[in-house]
Amino acid sequence: MSATPPSAATGHQAGRTITFYVALAVFAQEVTWNFFDSQVPPLLRAHLTSTAVVGLLMGMDNLLGIFIQPWMGNRSDRTRTRWGRRVPYLVAGMPAAALVFLLIPQVAGSLSLLIATMVVYAVICNGFKPVSESLLPDFITPERRSRANAVVKIAAGLTTLVAALISILLVDDHPSAAFAIPSLLMLAAIAVIGFRVRDSRSRGYQRALAEDESAGSRIRVRTIILGILRDEDRSRLLLILGIFVFGCAWAAVRALMTPYGQEALAMSRGAAGGLALPSGIAYLAAAIPAALLAERFGRIKVMVGGIAIFIAAMALGTIWQQPTGSYVAFALGAAGAAGFMINAVVALWNLAPSARVIGTYTGLYTVGWASGAFLGPAMVGAFVDLTSWRSMLVGIGVIAALAALVITRVGVLQRNRAAAP
Repeated sequence: MSATPPSAATGHQAGRTITFYVALAVFAQEVTWNFFDSQVPPLLRAHLTSTAVVGLLMGMDNLLGIFIQPWMGNRSDRTRTRWGRRVPYLVAGMPAAALVFLLIPQVAGSLSLLIATMVVYAVICNGFKPVSESLLPDFITPERRSRANAVVKIAAGLTTLVAALISILLVDDHPSAAFAIPSLLMLAAIAVIGFRVRDSRSRGYQRALAEDESAGSRIRVRTIILGILRDEDRSRLLLILGIFVFGCAWAAVRALMTPYGQEALAMSRGAAGGLALPSGIAYLAAAIPAALLAERFGRIKVMVGGIAIFIAAMALGTIWQQPTGSYVAFALGAAGAAGFMINAVVALWNLAPSARVIGTYTGLYTVGWASGAFLGPAMVGAFVDLTSWRSMLVGIGVIAALAALVITRVGVLQRNRAAAP
């Protein structure tokens, strides 16, 4: 079977095609991650009595991602093959991750082997995550990246439902088969992508080749980071900071939603866990509108507006502190968060000075977001310790307000730059 890769010359149809392939890759990856997050903690708790230690081990992938993803994104930026610069890493990494994922239930009887397998799996997956996501800006023009990214985010969101169904139907009676299904989905996805996608024909790859000839040596991660830190225009640095701050707020909501329902709303554990369901649906419903609004009014405006809706939702949840009010508030907050999350990485891609550094910028986005995911729940948890569970949403709203201020400043800098002669 011969490969028929999409190219930039085929216009919108090529854009829709590559968006499907990137969404497929992200879907396959996120199914394993969601299933990992839901089913590995019980395997750890069979050996460990400390919930803190279990949580620390489960947060290890975020910590590893802070270091691995920018380096691997940059590594792919610097790769030149007849397949392109991204696909070779996916063809090698996704099957390896699928095979390691299959081993998890087999080694679960030994804590040391289980932790070692978790580490290997996290290293491999963090290695190709920015690579797959960087395919999208390689093929898609800047003005249409938000809607393409919205489709990818919807695919990622659907994995929560798929992972939950696998858990419900298979985990209790067939644990090995339950882990096998996400692995098979990943293998099937990379088989399709490996045959159909050659990013050597993408607009981004061709631009990178042209820039190689004119600019000479390829750019290293350290050089890129120093360039961002030393740039008099602080837009890129502030955008990464804003991603970190809002990541803190969003991660705190996700991580502390169930105990909040139990402690502040007197809900059962199961009912409190269900607080996330309407918000998941609201996020999926808001994804495409968030992209279309960004294309019409500007990404920074939609990001700030999304944060404003999120803050209003936290205020509503604080005032209407009943289960029904929390369902409404969390759903409204998720819809607002979509305005930020769909457009943040696109805004950062579009600030990249060269097609040669797109993968690195994808990794830097992850540094901001993963750092927030790592620290946000602890920060809000400390606020709850000082006050009470009933004030948790106030603390989250304050953090989100700081993010809004930072992103607003990015918008001011961009307007000033556009107005400059």
